[in-house]
Amino acid sequence: MVFVKAQKSKAYFKRFQVKYKRRREGKTDYRARIRLINQDKNKYNTPKYRFVVRISNKDITAQIISASIAGDLILAAAYSHELPHYGLKVGLTNYAAAYCTGLLLARRVLKKLEMDEEYEGNVEATGEDFSVEPTETRRPFRALLDVGLVRTTTGNRVFGALKGALDGGLDIPHSDKRFAGFSKDGKQLDVDVHRKYIFGGHVVAYMKTLMEEEPEKYQSHFSEYIKSGIDEPDGLEEMYKKVHAAIRADPTPKKSEKEPPKVHKRYNLKKLTYEERKAKLIERLNALNSAAGDDDDEDEEDDD
Repeated sequence: MVFVKAQKSKAYFKRFQVKYKRRREGKTDYRARIRLINQDKNKYNTPKYRFVVRISNKDITAQIISASIAGDLILAAAYSHELPHYGLKVGLTNYAAAYCTGLLLARRVLKKLEMDEEYEGNVEATGEDFSVEPTETRRPFRALLDVGLVRTTTGNRVFGALKGALDGGLDIPHSDKRFAGFSKDGKQLDVDVHRKYIFGGHVVAYMKTLMEEEPEKYQSHFSEYIKSGIDEPDGLEEMYKKVHAAIRADPTPKKSEKEPPKVHKRYNLKKLTYEERKAKLIERLNALNSAAGDDDDEDEEDDD
């Protein structure tokens, strides 16, 4: 029999420490998180806010979060599925929708803190880099960008949400190197290209290409656009301008218009509480006593 050396002894397994649950699940980068939430000691319990952006297949989530011992606290949140209230019914996960979601969150949190009139941000989206300037009364609301596990490539939708939040009036430390349109060779941001992405110009270009080359694919690929009445690609920019204006006019969250859930039919008896069982027993005893009393009265009448 060949001698096999034990690579991991009992002492190793006795000292083995399991990683955090969200690290095991591959959901949290704790090396990045600790650098985002660490607060200076001389600032005591002042919350350190993060501008958190998460993108799924059907939705874009933007939140302002601060960390505490008990857990993360959400100050405000905005979702791309809220955008139909403002006039954007289709294309809720592209770069332009990410910009709208970031803008919505920025205006919402500033309105909540009563700073929306003081910090209006960049009212007209030109694609240029914008940083809010502090006023004489209150400093701008500051947050740090939290991108999670996403690859921070140039033109990523996370930076579209960042641009929307910057134009909305938030103070977020950033560089223009990751915005759509930044040239690695020229080392500068092409403002026209960035503006095109903010107003869905890349979607318009693709729509026109499909209309000319593959009309059938266009009908299936952009069926939701056609159903919502967007037949002409050139009307997208005006639609996005109206959405931006509507967000600035009223960024407060809208109540859901869903119907209340239907009451399902029960096939088993409802479990009664102790008080209900006690009252039911008293009622039965009273009914039995009254019935016994009636029988006694009938027997006495028969004897007479």
